[in-house]
Amino acid sequence: MRKTWWLAVSAAVSLALGGCSAPDESKKEAAKPAAKVEKTPDVFQAVFETSKGQVAIEVHRAWAPEGVDHFYALLKTGFYDGNRFFRVTRNYVQFGINGDPTTNGLWSTARLPDDKVKQSNVKGTLSYAHLGANTRTTQLFFNMKNNKDLDKQGFAPLGKVIAGMEVVERLYSAYGEIAPRGQGPDPSKIEVQGNTYLDAKFPRLDFIKKATYSVIY
Repeated sequence: MRKTWWLAVSAAVSLALGGCSAPDESKKEAAKPAAKVEKTPDVFQAVFETSKGQVAIEVHRAWAPEGVDHFYALLKTGFYDGNRFFRVTRNYVQFGINGDPTTNGLWSTARLPDDKVKQSNVKGTLSYAHLGANTRTTQLFFNMKNNKDLDKQGFAPLGKVIAGMEVVERLYSAYGEIAPRGQGPDPSKIEVQGNTYLDAKFPRLDFIKKATYSVIY
């Protein structure tokens, strides 16, 4: 099944499920969406150690409770470790497809209820990509400029970069817009083939080495 994810009316990111081999039980257990046992902190800091340097994001549960709970669960499982920044443009930097198709498939079916938009998509904020109502899963994007037009389209920011925005601005961008609009990576192929596809076709993409978190309060 193939669907197309939209950041805005003119910019698509596709989501494809299929072609995944059955995981072994230990890997499946580690990767599957976790039950909400541990309470998500009201405010915490997510730190991405990237191939270009460190980026720190202050995450506020009050901004987008459903999205933040899910993001926190993803961080705890290490979902974002090894993620490529597969779409780097003047407007957005997008990531959130796990390099292992099996792991990605386990999470990509867990769609989130919408959050009300309480903060604006200004430069430096972090929001989920989505297809429409109640379709958010794992893909996120940094706003690289003030994209306030996204506020009316239901993109609810969950946090903001508090250190390392200059790192985000240095991420490799020469591949341009994603396929089919541009010559960059095809997200549907990432989901089926994982980082094997990206390493072969788009080897210069920057990536998240390790994503961690610490509780502020």
